[in-house]
Amino acid sequence: MFILGISCFYHDSAACLVKDGEIIAAAQEERFTRKKHDFGFPVNSIRFCLNYAGINSSDLDYIAFYDKPFIKFERILESYLAYAPKGIVSFLMAMPLWLKQKLWIPDIIRKETGYEGEILFTEHHESHAASAFFPSPFQEAAFLTLDGVGEWATASIGVAKDNRVELTSEIHFPHSLGLLYSAFTYYTGFRVNSGEYKVMGLAPYGEPRYVQTIYDNLIDLKEDGSFKLNMDYFNYGSGLTMTNKKFDQLFGGPPRKPESELTQRHMDLARSVQDVTEEVMLRIAREIYKNTKQKYLCLAGGVALNCVGNGRILREGPYEDIWIQPAAGDAGGALGAALFTWYQVLDNKRVADNKTDKQKGSYLGPEFSNDEIRKFLSDRQINYSEWDEEELCSETARLISEGKVVGWFQGRMEFGPRALGNRSIIGDARSAEMQSVMNLKIKFRESFRPFAPSVLADKVHEYFGIDRESPYMLLVAPVKQDKKMEISEEDNLKSGLNKLSVKRSVIPAVTHVDYSARIQTVSEKTIPLYYKLISEFEKLTGCPVIINTSFNVRGEPIVCTPLEAFNCFVKTEMDYLVLGNFIIDKRQQRETPDFIMKEPVYELD
Repeated sequence: MFILGISCFYHDSAACLVKDGEIIAAAQEERFTRKKHDFGFPVNSIRFCLNYAGINSSDLDYIAFYDKPFIKFERILESYLAYAPKGIVSFLMAMPLWLKQKLWIPDIIRKETGYEGEILFTEHHESHAASAFFPSPFQEAAFLTLDGVGEWATASIGVAKDNRVELTSEIHFPHSLGLLYSAFTYYTGFRVNSGEYKVMGLAPYGEPRYVQTIYDNLIDLKEDGSFKLNMDYFNYGSGLTMTNKKFDQLFGGPPRKPESELTQRHMDLARSVQDVTEEVMLRIAREIYKNTKQKYLCLAGGVALNCVGNGRILREGPYEDIWIQPAAGDAGGALGAALFTWYQVLDNKRVADNKTDKQKGSYLGPEFSNDEIRKFLSDRQINYSEWDEEELCSETARLISEGKVVGWFQGRMEFGPRALGNRSIIGDARSAEMQSVMNLKIKFRESFRPFAPSVLADKVHEYFGIDRESPYMLLVAPVKQDKKMEISEEDNLKSGLNKLSVKRSVIPAVTHVDYSARIQTVSEKTIPLYYKLISEFEKLTGCPVIINTSFNVRGEPIVCTPLEAFNCFVKTEMDYLVLGNFIIDKRQQRETPDFIMKEPVYELD
């Protein structure tokens, strides 16, 4: 039985194919169209999923959509009526898209796919809950979903067991932890639904000076984690911006203009909303445990990408373990809708062992064989050398150990916002200069942004304060005390972005200014080639940790194809590109001809 899950029309459109309960393929539409956070109907993602399984739309048994458009439309109408006549401009801008597109999901699905069978609709937070629990390693668990807004819900909690998820409680729009965080994302000059992770990365440079101001004016937070927002300070309910003039007055000025200077005030604002967010997450998590006594917790929704908050729940919460959906945002809703249909609608049996998840490392996207890559390189007269896997890993490890920056393109593309060792840019975590080099010369992004470490799973406890695997880069943990460097009193007194210049550990390139790191543990079973590469690096250097950042530049989606990887390589100051079993040296390349840059990005049958 084949079930196709679809999410679209808000942000991060995606498709996922499930065969007899097994996740076969999943991808975000942005990877094919090259439009970051593409919200259009995921025609390319659907085509990829069907092609990968070797089937047509007529072979599908069900299509499942990740939310209920009419309920969402009801919420939008009621919200506009509540604020009328305020918000008329926003209302008039939103309605054409709803009346022409968003209300006609079945018609659009049939038109775009040719599918004639049954179409099912799950509620938005049911999809999130299903995406959190059903692929998890747990037979029974509590769950928590937090995001901006679905139909009405902005947060949901419940208990899941065997093949069922049961939502027991919700918080409703306009009261939303996700939208509170997005309001500060907007106010500090970053793009909503895109720049929230920048706020999280900026937070350690600041002080929590505005925490009490937030509690006194913006959010009424109860001991059990329930909350209400004071809508006098927000504009998202009816307007075209997140915050209003009253918000500006409270925090001492208008929103920061994008790309303008980041001041200590902006860093303090980021730190303050991050602290409040973590406190809300912790209180809710503890209340769920108090009421359910479940040993395990599953998380999804956009707020579950807040890996600092996740790390605190794991360390300070009462749970034996937690599991977070790697594609926690709307993209993962496609996966959740498909699995909800298989398990809960069709009542199929589910068995878990409390150890191994069903997410397959989130390596669920397109892949390219060495034959396809060789043809790509030869057709374009690109100079390369070919290696067997053993030599490939040892040679790449040597290059990294010598300070080179390497594009690493292997296997199936990752599903979710993180590169996990198949579409990655990698480097030496021991280098004090590598963080700034990769930010400014490779990624073309803000200097404050931290990089994540990839560490051998069996060595993670030697470098970081965590006692379990974190394969999806969704947990932050502190660097171990014996890996920290002593710093001078002068360096200790540095503030703001001046903190960047301080070498804080033996792996400074992946150690944030608060001595934390967003960890990816690498398992030989899940991703053997990447594990082999890091093992070879350890043989050379004694260090089982490398830098892993996504294979893209700022403003572009992660690369999907060899062509996109090569284009990214030649447009940046990367030193080497590894495509499958082939190594490409920047110094040996002729000037890139225009035709390479202009060819179509992905060929789909």
